[in-house]
Amino acid sequence: MDWTHVHLLLNHFPTVGMIVALGVFLYGLAVNSDEVKRISLVAFFFIALLSIPTFVTGTAAELALSKTPEVSVTRVQAHETAAFIALWFMELTGAVSWLGLWQYRRLSRMPQATLIVVLLAGLASFGMMARASNLGGEIRHPEIRSGPKVADPPVDAAAAANAKEPLARVIGDAMVNVTWTWAASETVHFIGLSLLFGVVLLVDLRMLGFVKGIPYTVLHRLLPWGLLGFGLNVITGMLFFVGAPIGFYVTNNLFFWKMALILVAGANALYFTAFDQPWTLEAGDAPPLAAKFAAASGIALWLGVLFCGQMLPFFGHSF
Repeated sequence: MDWTHVHLLLNHFPTVGMIVALGVFLYGLAVNSDEVKRISLVAFFFIALLSIPTFVTGTAAELALSKTPEVSVTRVQAHETAAFIALWFMELTGAVSWLGLWQYRRLSRMPQATLIVVLLAGLASFGMMARASNLGGEIRHPEIRSGPKVADPPVDAAAAANAKEPLARVIGDAMVNVTWTWAASETVHFIGLSLLFGVVLLVDLRMLGFVKGIPYTVLHRLLPWGLLGFGLNVITGMLFFVGAPIGFYVTNNLFFWKMALILVAGANALYFTAFDQPWTLEAGDAPPLAAKFAAASGIALWLGVLFCGQMLPFFGHSF
């Protein structure tokens, strides 16, 4: 089993998972149930997280297919472009869904504007992900292609070299060849990391029993800053990835460990928004055992993400 197999497993979540999540969300709107709405928002958030490794492992699958001469380069590039665009809509859906969960805690309700944005973003994400999934299936399954069932023409190396590059590769070339883009992205990445880890550390230390004089409702106001930092890291991290996907990331197993840790850390952070236990902590209250475990594991997970990120050049092919 390699990362191509992982991609084949993960690529069902952004499509089939979105059908389920959208169905639950629409049902919650129909019966006006905040609990059902919250469940669907959590599902959107998890699907957005899973969409990141789905795209990343797709590049590993593309690398494997490059050794198969009968595969159409044009179809692979069309699939990659569709998946890259759909990824950003999916991340927007996840971010707005988390915002809805956060607003519910502060306002005891979900603003209609947030629900409308979630619905529109979710529908757009599903449509784009479904298109990307269909284009991906057409690469190796001619029986599902629309139009006359004809085989792909033999691969022409010259034509492939002159073919229009997919959007991800255009952005990747700019990351590598434009002098300031990589350095500027590193700066933004560090700012996002500082925001994210700073908020995580404050919240987790409170959950471990430190600074008991601060009620959790005060720290809860900081969580959007942590999400902003995470968003900046996702954006710049994907820019780094498309800049050097093969030589620096896809062939480096430490990068996939980082992806796995980010997924678990993201799920861990959701505890402090979606669950009731942290919200009840007033000034001077001792946190429950579950909150302490979530806090300790959260710090360990994000330290693991930091370690993997810093060690990527040493375990990869940068030196």
